Amino acid sequence: MRTNTIFFLFLVAVSATAQTKSVAVLGDSYSTFEGYITPATNEAWYLQNANTEQTDVADVRRTWWLEVCNELGYKLEINNSYSGATISFTGYNGEDYSPRSFITRADNLGCPDVILVFGGTNDSWADAPLGEMKFENITRDDLYSYRPAVCYLANYLSARYPNTDIYFILNTDLKPEIGAAMHEACARYNIPVIELHDISKQSGHPDVAGMKAIAEQVSAFIRNRGATPR
Repeated sequence: MRTNTIFFLFLVAVSATAQTKSVAVLGDSYSTFEGYITPATNEAWYLQNANTEQTDVADVRRTWWLEVCNELGYKLEINNSYSGATISFTGYNGEDYSPRSFITRADNLGCPDVILVFGGTNDSWADAPLGEMKFENITRDDLYSYRPAVCYLANYLSARYPNTDIYFILNTDLKPEIGAAMHEACARYNIPVIELHDISKQSGHPDVAGMKAIAEQVSAFIRNRGATPR
């Protein structure tokens, strides 16, 4: 009898482990936290010794992505986020941001079950060129404009991670063209877009209340959709 009980508990443990989904985050400053990003050379905006005049987020447990993991029972595999990163190759003051762009980092996400892409904010803030929607024959020069870049990113992630649930997250208070292009690009590849609302911010970045709101909205969207593989 005792042997059967032990075997049953073993099966339960194996089943629970098998059901735990791993998640990767591809993001910008909103998703950084010092000591919790890969590679470690990526620049972080949220720091362990936080400047309280800049943000009240001083604990990694208050980040939106860790709250999502805790809420949905996910295991964080990789958080490849980089402060100031743009989806396109154009950054602030027209500088070449290709080394930190979402596209450049998109192949370094491990082998997750779920990918959360939170970008477009810096493309909007930096006034990156918009360009035109383009789904084929995209050149490197095209990637310096946001619209073809977000098309390329959606296509690349779909092809690179075919058995992964991919979600794009759209920030509030961005240029309408940024959101419209993201929706159109993601629709092409059947990638859901989680459009945020009512996010509290400090210094343009989510504070503790904002992080919680993001986590609640992302978790609710994924739970309601069922996270069924594409």
